[in-house]
Amino acid sequence: MIQRWTHLNVTDNNGTWELMCIRIIGSSNHRYTHIVDIIVAVIKEIISNMPLERLDIIKAVIKCDNFLKISFSIIIGKNIF
Repeated sequence: MIQRWTHLNVTDNNGTWELMCIRIIGSSNHRYTHIVDIIVAVIKEIISNMPLERLDIIKAVIKCDNFLKISFSIIIGKNIF
């Protein structure tokens, strides 16, 4: 489960980085994220050459690739505010 202040290690075709969830978008009483929830995260560490920088605030969508196993991937977009 992902909640506020959770550190996430994200890997995709662009590289690897570490995010920290700082807010869950939705109703005010959400404590944990569910599939297709939007979170606000800050980039803590980047391990590749990407257009994103450390300490950028981004929004991310949590999605599940396979419902039989718990494997989450994060779709990231910058300046979606």
